[in-house]
Amino acid sequence: MVTTLQRPALVEGLQQRRQHLARLFSQPVVIWSGQAPSRNFPANTYPFRANSHFLYFAGRPLAHAAVHLHQGTMTLFWDEPTADDALWHGPQPSRADLATTMGADAAYPMADLPQYLQQAVCLPAQQPIWQSFSDSSMQPHEASQALAAAIVQLRLNHDAFGLAQIQAAAKVSVAAHKTGMAATLAASTEAEVRAAMEQVIMAHQMTCAYNSIVTVHGEVLHNEQYHHPLEPQDLLLADVGAEAASGWASDITRTWPVSGRFTSPQRDIYDVVLAAHDAAIAEARPGAEYIDLHLLASTVLATGLVDLGILRGDPETLVERDAHALFFPHGVGHLLGLDVHDMEDLGDLAGYAPGRTRSNRFGLAFLRLDRPLQAGMVVTIEPGFYQVPGILAPARASGEYDDAVNWDQLDQFSAVRGIRIEDDVHITESGCQVLTQELPSTPDAVEQLVLQG
Repeated sequence: MVTTLQRPALVEGLQQRRQHLARLFSQPVVIWSGQAPSRNFPANTYPFRANSHFLYFAGRPLAHAAVHLHQGTMTLFWDEPTADDALWHGPQPSRADLATTMGADAAYPMADLPQYLQQAVCLPAQQPIWQSFSDSSMQPHEASQALAAAIVQLRLNHDAFGLAQIQAAAKVSVAAHKTGMAATLAASTEAEVRAAMEQVIMAHQMTCAYNSIVTVHGEVLHNEQYHHPLEPQDLLLADVGAEAASGWASDITRTWPVSGRFTSPQRDIYDVVLAAHDAAIAEARPGAEYIDLHLLASTVLATGLVDLGILRGDPETLVERDAHALFFPHGVGHLLGLDVHDMEDLGDLAGYAPGRTRSNRFGLAFLRLDRPLQAGMVVTIEPGFYQVPGILAPARASGEYDDAVNWDQLDQFSAVRGIRIEDDVHITESGCQVLTQELPSTPDAVEQLVLQG
């Protein structure tokens, strides 16, 4: 939560962000906060989460609000709470009070917004909203794209307040993972471990930054089913991250043995994934190309799989032909900030440097970040090993990789469905800082956290 003592610093930081935007983009800007969609009837809504760009400049999660930004100033548009609002939701701050806490220069009801839409520019995804809100014509799509590029330039590098909020969320996420590990021996289903982890996040007045992944089927990358029983021979993959009340996210994955002890095949693969994870983090620094970190992790992974007899051949050649991607099909990570996949509502504009586009190569197609790292960025590093039937069965049947994959040897590791190890990494002036380093990743330490439960 943002305390009263933090408010002056927050207001100053918000004003600095608006001034920075004015230096990059001279035209007036309008950003809408969004509103909670209804689940099945109007009064029964999903939890509200404000638009991240609105949060970045306004700092408060207001529903159905808008801000007009121009030359470093901000005008808030929001309707005063009604008597009915007070009845159902309790006393609410006035528009003037909110404007003060946000450092707004003026504040008006939403009915006054249309006149401000003239000549204003909005983000591409919000253009249809304003077209339906008013007859006023917005600036063309080209101006919206220029605004998006300016916001990306700002949000790529986190200021002190944003970084502190990510650190706070990461600290709670670390505690949640430790609690999940300790709860595993007494749990009978994935759902019980998930509940143990998420209650830690809730107890700190935070929410989950994304739908939790807590599964014995780690080969399903975004598995959101929690009904499977926990068996002693299983690995449990938990990808769970907290989001601070301010909206800033964290993102952690650990994989641990349900029994508290890795089997020999599980530990062998785990060590390979950990080596790839550590190698990529060791090279994370300003100026490093993120795609190079991905390729480094891929090569370390391929080397380990060759050593285990699963892959055959030269590791670099195996990566060039994407043989490693049979087991590691996704990118090594992504940007992290106000969104867990930061600014992906803008497509690849944030993740890919100007002039770069996604590759159609199997081993690079899912890479979310392809730009040089800069001080102030926060990224995830999350290599993995997965045995995805939809990938491996066709590859095995085709014979295309028979020279590269020892299928018989792979069968010896059939019980290792999926392993991922993920940490949040802040790029500093001279290297990097692992924001989630308080959560151990070595196999011995992971086992100890499970067994101490």
